Amino acid sequence: MKIKLAVIFGGKSVEHEISVISALQACEYIDREKYDIIPLYMTKTGEFYTGEQIGNIERYKDIPLLLKESTRVLLLNEDGRVNMVRYPMKKLGNNVMGSIDVAFPIVHGTNVEDGILQGYLQTLGLPYVGSDVLASAVGMNKYVMKTVFKDNGIPVLDCKCYNLVDFEDQEKLMDGIEAGFSYPVIVKPINLGSSVGISKAADRGELEEALTLAFTFARKVLVEPAIQQLQEINCAVLGDELEAEASECEEPLNAEDILTYEDKYIGGGKSKGGSKGMASLSRAIPAHISPERREEIRQIAVKGFQCLGCSGVARIDFMIDRETDRVYLNEINTIPGSLAFYLWEPLGLKYTQLLERMIQLALKRHRENEKLTFSFETNVLAGVKLGGGTKGAKGSKL
Repeated sequence: MKIKLAVIFGGKSVEHEISVISALQACEYIDREKYDIIPLYMTKTGEFYTGEQIGNIERYKDIPLLLKESTRVLLLNEDGRVNMVRYPMKKLGNNVMGSIDVAFPIVHGTNVEDGILQGYLQTLGLPYVGSDVLASAVGMNKYVMKTVFKDNGIPVLDCKCYNLVDFEDQEKLMDGIEAGFSYPVIVKPINLGSSVGISKAADRGELEEALTLAFTFARKVLVEPAIQQLQEINCAVLGDELEAEASECEEPLNAEDILTYEDKYIGGGKSKGGSKGMASLSRAIPAHISPERREEIRQIAVKGFQCLGCSGVARIDFMIDRETDRVYLNEINTIPGSLAFYLWEPLGLKYTQLLERMIQLALKRHRENEKLTFSFETNVLAGVKLGGGTKGAKGSKL
């Protein structure tokens, strides 16, 4: 019997459309002899839809029409099985549209990649591919991520974090930034990917514009020095916190100082009739680096992946300061665009094999979690009375 695999994509994120591309791209390579693939689309308002056309990328040119021809469902755990239940329910007939054995979230950005969706799936008791709640949350928050990396001896650029209260007094905020860093600086939302909201400021005027842009997308913003002679290198990691391996390294080829959203998802796809996600980005594989530098980056990538407790595939982005010849880990993407499959093919790992290993890692984690104890028998509620009859849990000791 085939395993029922729900590929979840979309969601309330500025990277919504990129998720659609990554997910439906992956669906073409999942082993259909082993898995019954269920494309499960999440709208920008958090509603789940399934249907015959949900897996057809061409239909996303008119999403309202697609949704009219599809079925909205709720995910419900009934007797240990997660079912997709039609909503609104029909008064007569069967409302169960099917069941799910494993979820494969291929989502990007806030509200979906940051642990929120993972927590929902975990509450349902549904095995899911990729990093767990904590690793996803830490990986999305650039400040927390840098703090963890720094504490584990991984080289990162110094940075400062600011919130909306700081932004109320912009002059004071900019004075503080100028006191800590020399221009140019990079300003970016603390929890976004795909280069959304990120900009480079060379003076105070540009800094004000950069802060305004970043705070449009997030309640917290990160500021760090800009590397003048920059070389960007990316490396993916596959595995979990116990065993992991690094992919080949790539060097994105872009004309601008910062790899933009257009560089990543639009520019590379124009001549090919449409975007293919991160797979369409202009890049050099392998990267133009020495064998020694390649190995250094691959080792740091694995260390970063494991110290966050990641699982599945992640892409780790690095920066090399050509002036000082120093390497810095820039950020981790716990669900990278196109799942970074193009970084594994040079090592002989085909996309179908990569997806299979990711699914098996999810099932492995679920089996391990089932062995843990999350509750125990207790009579603590037997004598509890509310309304003044007892001190309650605060006044007692177990």
